[in-house]
Amino acid sequence: MKVAVVGATGMVGEVMLKVLAERNFPITELIPVASERSVGKKLTYKGNDYTVVGLETAVSMKPDIALFSAGGDTSLEWAPKFAQAGTTVVDNSSAWRMDPTKKLVVPEINASVLTKDDKIIANPNCSTIQLVMALNPLHKKYKMKRVVVSTYQSVSGTGVKAVKQLENEIAGIEGEMAYPYPIGRNALPHCDVFLENGYTKEEMKLAREPQKIMDDRTFSVSATAVRIPTAGGHSESVNVEFENDFDLTEVRQLLSQTPGVVVQDDLANNAYPMPIYAHDKDEVFVGRIRRDETQPNTLNMWIVADNLRKGAATNTVQIAEYLIENNLV
Repeated sequence: MKVAVVGATGMVGEVMLKVLAERNFPITELIPVASERSVGKKLTYKGNDYTVVGLETAVSMKPDIALFSAGGDTSLEWAPKFAQAGTTVVDNSSAWRMDPTKKLVVPEINASVLTKDDKIIANPNCSTIQLVMALNPLHKKYKMKRVVVSTYQSVSGTGVKAVKQLENEIAGIEGEMAYPYPIGRNALPHCDVFLENGYTKEEMKLAREPQKIMDDRTFSVSATAVRIPTAGGHSESVNVEFENDFDLTEVRQLLSQTPGVVVQDDLANNAYPMPIYAHDKDEVFVGRIRRDETQPNTLNMWIVADNLRKGAATNTVQIAEYLIENNLV
């Protein structure tokens, strides 16, 4: 199995390599790929050194699978070139997510939609992945009508420059700014760019992607996305209105039985999800599960996950694992 990791020297790319190693992904030949300025650099994978190559070279090497995390413009230009060479691309950017001809996949929910013909497969937005992991079992049981979500997203979701900005501010060093304002001791209600409707791109991803993943447009999602000064891990306050009533014990049980979801909801011992606990883990943590007492059939919960792992790298690798297990590459 010849595997290319495109964007191998970036923040998500590095985590992808870590996840591939941890999960003993069946690689016979690893092809680390990055932009021209990184070509020729060495990186280590499972104790062996590999030389970073450029995109043109990587396409000519005809990998079986290419895991992309190199930004939307790179994906739009290069994913079709890899696909044309016979490579199956799993793309972590926003480039292909809402393309009606491409599948948007969270393996625990809808991997069964994948076929051999899918040469470019989209990985959802990090905030979307953790949201649908918790919502999907509840939607199946109680049928969602409306979801209101507010996110508390870490600087690692923006990238290396933003992490550096936060570190500089903590250390009292003046440096390059990833955001228009300080992020330390602050909260920015501004994730991604603003659109004409007053929402950000991140908020509209949260509104649209769950419907596509769950193949259901009977529910709606309204989102507010906020950047906070945490180094890693995204948190979400979620309010869900269902068509049918629910029992809280049953809700906790349903979530506990969902692969990839961990319920942390023991208030007597102050046990609830936090980014500090989710760090470097692949699970989605759900807690503060309680009834909304202002209207019927409505639930509040708090969802936390490591945005670089399940929100990005791990989900991408899981898609690739599914493709191999089901002889789709």
